[in-house]
Amino acid sequence: MVRRKSAAFVVAVLAAAGCAAQQQGSQQGQGATAGVTDTTIRVGGVLTKTSASGYSTKDAEIGAKARFERANAEGGVHGRKIEFLGAEDDGQDAAKGDAAAKKLVQKDQVFALVPVHAPNFGGAAFLEQQGVPWFGWATGPQWCGTKTGFGYNGCLAPKQGAGSQTWWGRQMADLLGGAEGKSVYVQTSDSSGSKYGGTTISQSFTAAGFELAGVNSGLPAAAPPPDWLPYVNKIMTSDDGGPPDVVVSVIAGTKFNVGLYAALKRAGYRGVLTDATSYDVAILKDPASAQALEGVIAAPMFEPFESTAPEIAKLKADVEKVAPGTQLTQHLAIGYWAADIFLDMLNKTGKELTRQKFLTTGNGSYLYENPGFGRIQYPKDHSEPNGCGALVKLEGGAFQVAKSMKCFDNVPLK
Repeated sequence: MVRRKSAAFVVAVLAAAGCAAQQQGSQQGQGATAGVTDTTIRVGGVLTKTSASGYSTKDAEIGAKARFERANAEGGVHGRKIEFLGAEDDGQDAAKGDAAAKKLVQKDQVFALVPVHAPNFGGAAFLEQQGVPWFGWATGPQWCGTKTGFGYNGCLAPKQGAGSQTWWGRQMADLLGGAEGKSVYVQTSDSSGSKYGGTTISQSFTAAGFELAGVNSGLPAAAPPPDWLPYVNKIMTSDDGGPPDVVVSVIAGTKFNVGLYAALKRAGYRGVLTDATSYDVAILKDPASAQALEGVIAAPMFEPFESTAPEIAKLKADVEKVAPGTQLTQHLAIGYWAADIFLDMLNKTGKELTRQKFLTTGNGSYLYENPGFGRIQYPKDHSEPNGCGALVKLEGGAFQVAKSMKCFDNVPLK
């Protein structure tokens, strides 16, 4: 009888201990040290791998993996290696992005989300509420004003009065030998991100001395229009009845830009065409697309792959190790540099790693300069862009560096 009671007592104690340990482990997994062990740091990303328009940022996964693999080969960060789970696909749908973020945090128990590269990302509010860091391309207002969202290029949707980028306009002015007497027309889609980009980019060019001929945000974002003529006619008569000197496209998607540029060229446009997304070697595989984009000046916010900078040589070597023969794309670079900043912030946080300590480092006069993407400063760049970028021209069927990476001071957004 005594033995049975003793045995029952031992079982009860062990069960209680097991329950306590399980509860403690669950709390640890969901708390400040989620995704962190003595030897690993677990991360995963959210990308727009597929979409109705064909727009895809899937290559950012390769870029992040390449940078993480080099870090692991070098021994990790303070003895911890990066356990990269890959990236979820949000399908360019905000609700799916929110669900993907919750899955990564609640089920997969990641420490941070890297990379996040999705124009309509819907998980920002959840990550901010949970205190989970996330790194990527800050293409929309959901990145701005947070304490957890770290765009590799800062915040591209600053509020009125906050700093707004001037680098694109100033780099273009330098390339064209000055902006005096030159006009610019900005074409956006009707998406909120594109419209906001139209506002900030318009000011970038006027701050550099260009005259604004017009801004059109009537283009449907869902799919390219069947007839480009109404948009082309507005552009071709925007500068006192004539065409502007520069047309800036603030549209996410190669199909849109190919359609717009081809239509403009058919209409006889001979000015400068520029956008932020046409720096993509995959475009050159299609003769019609390559012809439409011939002469276009793309504006990446990183040092071009054609550069001789040592940082670019290292990026190429890192990518070749994890994905031999992979074509280098803008989305790949964004994933790579987002991962690079995350790793630097980890290193500066130190061995004793929690989310709270990590965010304290990132939001405590954090500065990181790298010729690959310019510079990033937090917390300042939670509310404004980093002010850095380069220009690349498609000429003779090949991309060439038109202006290397350079940083400029921002001006208050009007």
